[in-house]
Amino acid sequence: MGEMEGSYRAIQTPGTRLGAQFNAGISTLEPGQSLSNALGPGGRSPGRGLQLRVQGLDDSQEFYDLESRADGQTLLSDVFRRSNLMESDYFGLEFQNMQMSWVWLEPTKLVVKQVKRPMNTLFRLSVKFFPPDPGQLQEEYTRYLFSLQMKRDLLEGKLSCTENTASLLASHLLQSEIGDYDDLADRDFLKLNKLLPNQERIQERIMELHYRHLGQTPADSDFQVLEIARKLEMYGVRFHPAADREGTKINLAVAHIGLQVFQGNTKINTFNWSKIRKLSFKRKRFLIKLYPEVHGPHQDTLEFQMVSRDQCKIFWKNCVEHHSFFRLLDQPQPKSKAILFSRGSSFRYRYLCFLLNHTEVDFLSPFNSKSSPLCLSPSFQMSTLSLPGAGQAPSPLQSPILSEVGTNRLEEEEEEGRRKRYPTDKAYFIAKEILTTERTYLKDLEVITVWFRSAVIKENAMPEGLMTLLFSNIDPIYEFHRGFLKEVDQRLALWSGRSNAHVKGDYQRIGDVMLRNMCALKEFTNYLQKHDEVLTELEKATKRLKKLETVYKEFELQKVCYLPLNTFLLKPIQRLMHYKLILERLCKHYSPDHPDHNNCREALKEVAEMTNQLQSSLIRLENFQKLSELQRDLIGIENLTAPGREFIREGCLYKLTKKGLQQRMFFLFSDQLLYTSKGVTATNQFKVHGQLPLHGMIVEESENEWSVPHCFTIYSAQRTIVVAASSKVEMGKWIEDLNMAIEMTKKSQEKSDLFLDPGLCDRSSDEVSLDQESEDDMSSSRNSLDKQTHHRANSTMHVCWHRNTSVSMSDHSLAVENQLSGYLLRKFKNSNGWQKLWVVFTNFCLFFYKTHQVLATQVLGGLHQLLSVLQDSAGTGLTLDF
Repeated sequence: MGEMEGSYRAIQTPGTRLGAQFNAGISTLEPGQSLSNALGPGGRSPGRGLQLRVQGLDDSQEFYDLESRADGQTLLSDVFRRSNLMESDYFGLEFQNMQMSWVWLEPTKLVVKQVKRPMNTLFRLSVKFFPPDPGQLQEEYTRYLFSLQMKRDLLEGKLSCTENTASLLASHLLQSEIGDYDDLADRDFLKLNKLLPNQERIQERIMELHYRHLGQTPADSDFQVLEIARKLEMYGVRFHPAADREGTKINLAVAHIGLQVFQGNTKINTFNWSKIRKLSFKRKRFLIKLYPEVHGPHQDTLEFQMVSRDQCKIFWKNCVEHHSFFRLLDQPQPKSKAILFSRGSSFRYRYLCFLLNHTEVDFLSPFNSKSSPLCLSPSFQMSTLSLPGAGQAPSPLQSPILSEVGTNRLEEEEEEGRRKRYPTDKAYFIAKEILTTERTYLKDLEVITVWFRSAVIKENAMPEGLMTLLFSNIDPIYEFHRGFLKEVDQRLALWSGRSNAHVKGDYQRIGDVMLRNMCALKEFTNYLQKHDEVLTELEKATKRLKKLETVYKEFELQKVCYLPLNTFLLKPIQRLMHYKLILERLCKHYSPDHPDHNNCREALKEVAEMTNQLQSSLIRLENFQKLSELQRDLIGIENLTAPGREFIREGCLYKLTKKGLQQRMFFLFSDQLLYTSKGVTATNQFKVHGQLPLHGMIVEESENEWSVPHCFTIYSAQRTIVVAASSKVEMGKWIEDLNMAIEMTKKSQEKSDLFLDPGLCDRSSDEVSLDQESEDDMSSSRNSLDKQTHHRANSTMHVCWHRNTSVSMSDHSLAVENQLSGYLLRKFKNSNGWQKLWVVFTNFCLFFYKTHQVLATQVLGGLHQLLSVLQDSAGTGLTLDF
């Protein structure tokens, strides 16, 4: 084929125009050799780490060699350096995920953790942040790349506009590419290069406008492209499909000014950053909280339903980054920045400030240390954010006396007086722990003895026999602990000097109180042994009696029942374990010649005798309680409390499906493995998707095979699944427990005759099956989200789901011995005041109450309500003594 002389000019590339390196585009592959063969298995170049392909805005492609553990910033830096791009903050690298959606490469995360197969993925350089006036960009090369972005957006239909505007933009792009108008050159270029989707129809108009740009330099052309584009409504807009509360289809977008709402291509609303108080998302729901005084005719909280949780999270991240880039760019740096963050760029710090100030951070937070690299783990927050910096007040827990501006005004003489007024002996604080946890324990017993009793009597929902069995075995225990709490409180008052008695010598001890009451508690062993029967009979009755089941479920949704109801029935035996742990600490603290040592040692013997006697009963109770709880919270599984079945571990793993890695909740038992997805029922139950027997199961690590970190494969008789854990430690826990359970199944002589639902088992296959599962319960009503009255997040499965972790049965048992409660001080936002809170740590959650007195008032009200119900039913005059 001969050369075509004079048909068109040599087109200027970024290299020839602005001095970048020229890429000849010569292939180094041998004849017949493909790129994948040259790179080796999995796309890896021999002897190297990663070889990644990046497409520039001029559509040229280059390869970058990186270490296998390189993060996104390493690739970004290499691209910016090779392109000689100075104003790089406006740009990013995007790639298509498993759902074929374009997502941004995150700088702080490893590339292999963001991209399933990075070797086979095309990364493309794109403009990430569109300033309101791109013509003000300093570098000519930056403006040129912005004009190429406008060219790409025009061709892909993202920069929609009228035909006249599109023709004008194309004419300036033509002038920038080939120079002054030439009829033959224009036609040849437009024949070989597509600038607009409907280019052929308006080609003459483009050439006509191109003729008017004679003498215009490429830089001038780029400037004109940006001037026209920035005035368009779709400038820099990236649609994210959603629906409003009424189900109307809309599109959400984020820009420098704030959040925008489109219907079709028409903008119908804009929410400026100054109007937005918080941004958050919960599953597929994207929430915008506005300041009440500026939201006008709108609600203070706007809710949009997006296509999927992943899409919702992608849009939320874009919003966070845009706010950081445009809103916080000129914010003054905090004085304590050097202490808080000694490394990293200021952009990451601003991003974190936005996360901490503009999202809802609680146990239902939409982001965590696994999902967002800039979200601090709880341990890091405690160890860094609580550190006082320059000019910053110390922690309120370190400085109990504060001035109006929060500075420490504790003088030396006040400190000396404080040491005289309050005990400093470690034994006092251990005894104080007995007091504070005893208060919480008594309130836990009142959940059954007061509140639940009132609920079942009011509705006449419980048979008389079960009423007698339940309350005759817990009421005496409750009355005992009421007296025990008073005695401990009085002793601590004498010890600390709060009592009018000033002779404290014989009262600075707790061993005698513990010994006397532990001996008395032994008389209640028979009651504690019957709790196994109580729990079993209550569970049977709720299955048999619809009315009782309804009352039971409704009661669990009340705030007073902050844990699953049957958990409170385990508290009496678990409390013995707690006493044992505390007494062991006291005995370890005291020297043998201390006057309180012998009493504590004898009290420990009494408690140890009771715990040994009740240990097997506690194991059965905890296992049965867990199975019963799961039976109610799992949809699609029956007879979970079958005899002989033991719970081993529950937690979150990511399962490989046709949609990519999907978050799933896994439950491991002694005979089977279940995996579920989050449902959309009123109590957020989990929908069972698979049920795998352990008999014949094999577990193997498969990180190298699937290029997914912390990945392992589970082979069962019914199917094979691939899952990934959140960390190496989590993967090790799952594999260890799975292999242990499989080995136990092999040794067992009994063959399970449990019926497996064929709908759950699916087909047999020797290969990995990628399921197309819905993240929601497809059988549930889509309107059920609007009917939710209370989100039940008090069970460990919800904690595991939101924290992306797992908990074993041994962890449950260990947590029982480490429950804590007491007072903490809370600092109000935008205020110099502090609030005293009663804090309870149990069931892997922190629960906050305004004051302990508030709880006492609530329980007092419940007792009076119960008294009224009892008087109505018994017809006799009853009184309660407080």
